[in-house]
Amino acid sequence: MTEPAETLNKFLVGGAVRDKLLGKPTEDRDWVVTGTTAEEMKALGFRQVGKDFPVFLHPVTHEEYALARRERKIAPGYHGFNVDTSTSVSLEEDLARRDLTINAMAETVDGKLIDPFDGASDVKARILRHVSSAFSEDPVRVLRLARFASRYRDLGFTIATETGALVSEMAQVGELNALAPERVWKELELALAENHPATFFQVLRDNDALIHILPEIDALFGIPQPKNDHPEGDVGIDTMMALEAAALLTTETRVRFAILVHGLGKALTPKTEWPSHLNHERRGIRQVTKLCQRLRIPRRYSELAITVTGNHLLMHRLPELHPTTILKLLQTLNAFQQPENLQLYSLACQADAESRGLNKMPYPAADLLQEYAYAARGVNLEDLAKRFSNGKDRAQEARRRRAEAIAEVKAIWNARSE
Repeated sequence: MTEPAETLNKFLVGGAVRDKLLGKPTEDRDWVVTGTTAEEMKALGFRQVGKDFPVFLHPVTHEEYALARRERKIAPGYHGFNVDTSTSVSLEEDLARRDLTINAMAETVDGKLIDPFDGASDVKARILRHVSSAFSEDPVRVLRLARFASRYRDLGFTIATETGALVSEMAQVGELNALAPERVWKELELALAENHPATFFQVLRDNDALIHILPEIDALFGIPQPKNDHPEGDVGIDTMMALEAAALLTTETRVRFAILVHGLGKALTPKTEWPSHLNHERRGIRQVTKLCQRLRIPRRYSELAITVTGNHLLMHRLPELHPTTILKLLQTLNAFQQPENLQLYSLACQADAESRGLNKMPYPAADLLQEYAYAARGVNLEDLAKRFSNGKDRAQEARRRRAEAIAEVKAIWNARSE
């Protein structure tokens, strides 16, 4: 039986070609096909999965095959394109509508490089450059540019001057206002998974885009805070430092998002109170909630972010807290039903501490919180149903016993520390 793709005029494109030139392993391979139709693809056994334009999965390898396409802007936003996938579309036309030159290369099946926009030179020079003025037609490309800058920071990639100028122009004319919330979150989540997520936000800010896309984050820059706790003296810079600290601690993007937004309340502090930010945690909860609603961020992210925002300062004072306050924190974390929340919360607080210079590895507060939780969880509550007919009384007795167990741990911990 003939292999389905053998009869196609196909080209390896995008990330696989770029990563090969960078000497990086290729995880996914995407193909572009010219001179054929969707009907012919399906007749060969390919399964169509694209809605906006024809993309197909190979029946055996499940690699993606897309029909070559040309695009014409007809309306604002991500979906405002007329897409032509007729058999007359050439490979060069397909590559021309891509975002960056390093992503606009192709390779034949026998390994010959096709590079009409000199992407290989930009790979060598470590430059992120837009392919054409069509870059400005799709505001999502601004987010992708920032994400690639984040991904390749360690390789020394910089953004071409003309590309940065184009992004600034897009911001000024309001093109970024057409970004759909779901698209912003999708790119933000991907950026948070990179090794240097702070670069994503710095690139957006340097090119006048952050204020239009994530105004809550942009508002943090330039706000002073006490230098005895925050040597850098700027809330925005401190947030980026904490985000980089979180990236070194964990690949868990929920923790990284939580630390990104944990200081949003400081943007609402009255100037008359600067550089102090009393009660910024409470104000921050409102801000984080609004941001998560606006971008339609999944609950598993928003719940942790809100918890960290409202309670991160407690972790820095954990040895000093009263047992009832500790128990309330554990209940807020839902630590008895979802023990993993303890680790996620602890990692976020550790990142905050490290960015402020308050902590050096290891992080003893994390171990202490685990000991508190273990002691409280181990309290025997089996007799409560028999002893108390009233549910309120049972809950009160359970809290008393757990607080007592926490107090015992606290006493032992403090004795060790003396």
